[in-house]
Amino acid sequence: MDNLLKRFSPLARLDWIAAGATLALLTLGVVFIYSAGYGRESDQWIKQILFIFIGLPLYLGIALFDYRRLRDIAPVLYVLGLLLLIGLFFFGMSIYGAKRWYNLRVIFFQPAEVAKVAVIALLAVWFGDPLRNPRRLKSVMPPLVITMIPFALIAAQPDVGTAFILLCIYGAMLFVSGTSWRILGMFALVGILSLPVAWTMLRPYHRDRIMVFLEPDRDPLGRGWNVRQSQMAVGSGGLHGKGFKQGTQNLLGFLPTTVAPTDFIYSVIAEEKGFVGATTMLMLYSVIFVALARSALRCSDPFGRLLIVGILAMFCAHVTINVAMTVGLMPIIGLPLPLVSYGGSFVLSTLLALGLAQSVHLRTG
Repeated sequence: MDNLLKRFSPLARLDWIAAGATLALLTLGVVFIYSAGYGRESDQWIKQILFIFIGLPLYLGIALFDYRRLRDIAPVLYVLGLLLLIGLFFFGMSIYGAKRWYNLRVIFFQPAEVAKVAVIALLAVWFGDPLRNPRRLKSVMPPLVITMIPFALIAAQPDVGTAFILLCIYGAMLFVSGTSWRILGMFALVGILSLPVAWTMLRPYHRDRIMVFLEPDRDPLGRGWNVRQSQMAVGSGGLHGKGFKQGTQNLLGFLPTTVAPTDFIYSVIAEEKGFVGATTMLMLYSVIFVALARSALRCSDPFGRLLIVGILAMFCAHVTINVAMTVGLMPIIGLPLPLVSYGGSFVLSTLLALGLAQSVHLRTG
C-alpha cells in the first residue's frame, strides 16, 4: 500500500488549475454535444463520455511518466506515426472522399492526431540538443523535413487543416529554439513565394472555400452555407444566448448535423449561451495557455521546454483557427475545438499531449 501511495504521490504536484480548466472544457463539450444532437436520437454525447473516461486515466498516467524517457523513443514513435499514415491509403476508411480513419469497430482511429504529438516529440529532441546551433541553416533543415513528410501524407488524405497545424508547431519551436531572424525571414519569403504552387495543388472544394472567404456572397447556398449559418448562430446568441437546447440554427438543421458537434461546436455554444458563454469558454482555454507558457518558462531542460512549446502551439492554433473560421475570419479548413468537439481520437490525443505537459511540470523546479 505504501509503495502504491508513493507511486501516485507526484500527482499532488500537478498543475491543478490547468487540470481543472481541462476537466471543465471536457464537461462543457459533453453538454453541448448533447445539445447539438438534441431531438435527433444522437448518442455522440454518450460516446464522448466514454472517450473521456478512457482519456483521463491516460492523462494522469502520462503525467506520472518521466517525459525525459521520451528522448529515446521519439524516433520510434515518429516512424510508427508515418507507417500508420501510409497505411491509411491501403486500409483506411473513406468518409466524404477522405481517408483519415481506421475503423477499429469501437472507435474510428485518426492517426494524424497521434502523428502531431510524435512530431512535437522528435522536434523537441532535435532542437533541444545543445550540440546543434539553431542559428545555422543546416541545423534547421532536418526538422523541416521531419515536419514536411507527415505534412504531405496528411494533406494527401486530404486533411489540409491538420497538416497546417504541423507548420504552426514547427514555426513555434523554430522561433523558441533561438533561430536567427534571417532564417525566419527566409522561410517566410519562401512560404509566400510558394503560395501559387500550393494553390494549384489544392482540391477544387478547398479553393472554393478560400474564394467564399474572400467573397462571402459568392456561393451562399453551397460552399458558403456552413459559415453563413455559423455566423448567424453566433450573432443571434446576443449577450446571454437563446437558452440550452434552444438554438434554432442548430435545432432546425440550418447548421448541418454533420458539423455542429465537431467543427462548429463553438457556434452551438455561442447561440445558446451568447457572448457570456462563449467568452467563458475562451477564458478556460486562456487558463490552459497561461499554464503551459508558465511551465515552459520555468523548465530549465531544453527538451522539456520545447515539448511544452510544441503542445502549446498545437493547442493554441486549433482554438484560434476553429473560432476564427466559425465567425468568418478564416476559410473553413475543418479543425475541431480541443476538448470540446466530438471525436475520440482527438480527445485522446489532446489529453495525451496535455498529460505530457503535466509530466514536465511535475519534474520542474
